[in-house]
Amino acid sequence: MSLIHISHLSFTYEGSCDPVFEDVSVQLDTNWRLGFLGRNGRGKTTLLRLLMGEGVYTGTISAPEGFDYFPFAVPDPEEDGQAVAEVLRPGLEQWRLLRELRMLELDEGVLYRPFRTLSNGEQTRFQLALLFLRDHRFLLIDEPTNHLDMAGRELAADYLARKEGFILVSHDRAFLDRCVDHVLVFNRTGLEVQKGNFSTWWENRARQDQFELAEQDRLKKEVRRLDEAARRTAAWSDAAEKTKRGSRNSGLRPDRGFIGHKAAKMMRRSKAVEERRRSAAEEKSRLLKDLETAEELKLHPLRHPQRRLLEAEGLSADYGSGPVCREVSFTVERGERVSLQGPNGAGKSSLLKLMLGQELPHTGTLWRAGGLKVSYVPQDGAFLRGDLRSFARESGIDESLFKAILRKLDFERAQFEKDMADYSGGQKKKVLIARSLCQDAHLYLWDEPLNFIDVYSRMQIESLLLECQPTMVFVEHDRAFSERIATKAVSLCPAGQGQSLRTAPPLKTLEEVGEKVDRADNQAHQGGQEQEGE
Repeated sequence: MSLIHISHLSFTYEGSCDPVFEDVSVQLDTNWRLGFLGRNGRGKTTLLRLLMGEGVYTGTISAPEGFDYFPFAVPDPEEDGQAVAEVLRPGLEQWRLLRELRMLELDEGVLYRPFRTLSNGEQTRFQLALLFLRDHRFLLIDEPTNHLDMAGRELAADYLARKEGFILVSHDRAFLDRCVDHVLVFNRTGLEVQKGNFSTWWENRARQDQFELAEQDRLKKEVRRLDEAARRTAAWSDAAEKTKRGSRNSGLRPDRGFIGHKAAKMMRRSKAVEERRRSAAEEKSRLLKDLETAEELKLHPLRHPQRRLLEAEGLSADYGSGPVCREVSFTVERGERVSLQGPNGAGKSSLLKLMLGQELPHTGTLWRAGGLKVSYVPQDGAFLRGDLRSFARESGIDESLFKAILRKLDFERAQFEKDMADYSGGQKKKVLIARSLCQDAHLYLWDEPLNFIDVYSRMQIESLLLECQPTMVFVEHDRAFSERIATKAVSLCPAGQGQSLRTAPPLKTLEEVGEKVDRADNQAHQGGQEQEGE
């Protein structure tokens, strides 16, 4: 067993007053399949960068092996896969590469095609194969699921489950459950290592939060009782002290020595009670420091007078070389949440843009109800520039409401003054979601809204959609999210591949994750309400 030692690590970004890490120490086993868990902005990717030797920090990081990072740059994307592999892994034995490709269900043909012509999912799986072909390295895998469809995620998860010696950053609960055996949690107060996967950690977290909430309630009652006892004892002591100088009773003077002794005894008792009260208050203050609360979001979708909002007949995007996917026919009715499913390249994003009203070359017809107001969350937030105030004004939304929603999505106030171009991927996605939640619309079109979004915010958004039940068409490869939210699924296939349409009944919640998520979500929500009531 070899260990990575991180001792007294402190790191702050240049120009920032808030440290990302402050005197952090932890030990990691190089045989673990370790998942990083925590809210956006807690330092998961930053820690990976520090392990790679990037950035100036204090403290020490020592490891018995070097680190390799995913994703990595491909020197010349015009080269074919074979040439790319030879450059990045010189001296590699061909049979080893073919073995990894088969495990990831990649055809040998990817070796003879220019790398840039591979789909995003194929590029991701090809890079994962190359990553595991270098011996005596500890691997740092940063959000590999962002370019993988559901099938690709399952392949990658099964592949990683057969490996060891890596750190994985992902917010996909089902993906984490399939392939990690330990988790490193980025709490508010520091780092915490646990054995198990996402679901076991989430269950433990819920149990711990429940215990601390009950303990906090007990201590609050104890503090109130001790406060009252201290006041009573102090009052008795004062009253007894006053009798020392009282009037004669039947010609006798009061026994001042006895009365003084009794008053002192009461005062000592009062101080003991006060000490117990202080101790209980200190114990209470140590609780719930890592409780993650997600404030309830609100959405007020408009109700369209017509029951049917969209109807597609033989629809497919067509950019000149034939339909992108087999033509599909489906309807979207008021209150439905329709999941567009299918592999990368099947035209899901193109269909969303057609529903939005964009002029794209296509076959078939798409009918939209008159006066339909649509809110859209695009897949890519790279276009975001400038400040939030200008963005809110240009989007025609209320700035105060917009920022209030961002705060509920765990956005720090300090981020409000920054240029959106400097935001992380998760922060940009939250900006786009918050804008959509501010817009009054009959129909919400969301294209992979959860990319880069942390687990807590995913559950927060799930709760919102289940409560408000807006009419929605969405593309999302997070299986847990899709199975909770969708009331109907439309399955797309690339042109020439099998059936094009599968309209499914509401998908069932993941047995391994859903029940635990619901239970823990309710407990965390109750904890947040109790805190507000203090």
